[in-house]
Amino acid sequence: MSRLEAKKPSSCKSEPLTSERVRATLCVLKGILTSSYGPSGRLKQVHNGLGGCVCTTSHSSALLSNLPVTHPILKILTTSMQNHVSCFSDCGLFTAILCCNLIENLQRTGLTPTTVIKLNQQLLCLCTSYLKSESCGCRILVDFSRPQTLLCLVRSIVTSKPASMLTREETDHISALVLRAFLLTIPDNSKDRLILGKSIIVPLKGQRVLDSSVFPGILLEMSEVQLMKILPIKKSDAFKVALFCASLSGDLSDTGEGTVVVSSRVSLENAALEQLLNLGRQLVSDHVDLVMCQKVIHPSLKQFLHMHRVIAVDRIGVAVMEPLSKVTGTPPIGSLGSISPSSYGSVKDLCPAKFGFKHFLHLIPNEATICSLLLCSRNDTAWDELKLTCQTALHALQLTIKEPSVLLGGGCTETHLAAYIRHKICNEPESILKDDGCTQTELQLITEAFCSALESVAGSLEHDGGEVLTDMKYGHFWSTQAESPSVVNWPDLLSRCGCGLYNSQEELHWSFLKTTRHPFAPQTCLPHEATGSANNLTLDCFTAKLSGLQVAVETANLILDLSYIIEDKN
Repeated sequence: MSRLEAKKPSSCKSEPLTSERVRATLCVLKGILTSSYGPSGRLKQVHNGLGGCVCTTSHSSALLSNLPVTHPILKILTTSMQNHVSCFSDCGLFTAILCCNLIENLQRTGLTPTTVIKLNQQLLCLCTSYLKSESCGCRILVDFSRPQTLLCLVRSIVTSKPASMLTREETDHISALVLRAFLLTIPDNSKDRLILGKSIIVPLKGQRVLDSSVFPGILLEMSEVQLMKILPIKKSDAFKVALFCASLSGDLSDTGEGTVVVSSRVSLENAALEQLLNLGRQLVSDHVDLVMCQKVIHPSLKQFLHMHRVIAVDRIGVAVMEPLSKVTGTPPIGSLGSISPSSYGSVKDLCPAKFGFKHFLHLIPNEATICSLLLCSRNDTAWDELKLTCQTALHALQLTIKEPSVLLGGGCTETHLAAYIRHKICNEPESILKDDGCTQTELQLITEAFCSALESVAGSLEHDGGEVLTDMKYGHFWSTQAESPSVVNWPDLLSRCGCGLYNSQEELHWSFLKTTRHPFAPQTCLPHEATGSANNLTLDCFTAKLSGLQVAVETANLILDLSYIIEDKN
């Protein structure tokens, strides 16, 4: 090198949250996330100024992964949220907005970070113990003999993503398909523990959403010419299958740092081809009907197999190898040597299929725990968002199998939980203050900041300037249309609460969400219709939301506890 640049000293900044620049940046991030929240959230277009694809979304995973974040505090926040979404798929925006609200509210209290974190953690424990308790007024136990609750959960997730651009009919259709696809992954006979199968999402863009469908087994896309070569497919019993993950192209494998010594009289190509043909002869003698390869099959081997009426399909790709292994009931073959008879699998049937402009080979399994969700949409942007939404809904259903509970959605869990905490702290402060060395005034300040943060998340669902309220009986969330008259009879203006469980014709009293009110004990007894017969409830995944609550509080505690940020500028 002709010249060396002098090493720059590291920068050290104390009390980073006191910086106006940091506060303004946090406020901008909060504004982006808040305006994207819920069924009527505003869409965001994220793109690189130098070019590339444009991402139109309101989905947390797409937003957080595409937002360029440079400040260390924002990196902590976004990384924490991304980790939550990668584990639970759902409630990413809820987690991020709650975390931003907590940082903002708790900072205003002026209390020391030690006191804030200690009491914050106590309030989190109070929330989690209540949400897990049998007396919880916003948790519904799932009865798997009644799929209506699961259908409401899926519909709630689908409607919360407006970039999918679905009509009501399309929403109902996709919700039913996702639930059916999930149910197909549950094995009929499970003894000790339940091992779920897998739903594979197959793209079909440019078609109507209502053309989407679910099929047991796997749809392998191939060209019409390819499909015509292997037709007709007729057999009375099951098809014997050989599934290869090793390449059947005849190429030499990578030798790494070593060398291969070959006699001058030996042709590597001929030797490799002869080995492949020997493999083909064994497959024919073992009466194999279908050979599938993750990579490439040599044309000569393909022709040999075709001559002996063996179907050969190559270039399958690594993504479907695991599902294919489950469908055929055998692990992939990784070598070209002699094959044991136990290495072969089987499928019940093979049939060609055509959807839109695409052709598929449909593998129908003997026992279906693998299914294909053929997902149609009008354009690429809507399809990408719909795919993310369906993956989120499928994951939420899997989490619900492990923890058979759901939470009331539409902001009602947040406002109900805030009402419960306020009443609990007002009437039993000693349950938190014992052995903590904190005063009752400090507890009240932190409680108000915590509850206001929860209520602000619920209030973020309103994007059109309407009023946000809570009732004084159940502690549920209600909203009105914009430009409502200043003096109103609330039952005439309101219809149903956010989750859809209660209507305004009951004897209820309401209060504006952001006003001071006397703590009250929200009623915790859920009506009978909440246990499975209600048709249009808005629900949230219990596991994902509980984790989101914990991640939001713990991330806020971590950021509030930061005293210095040391950055290497080199």
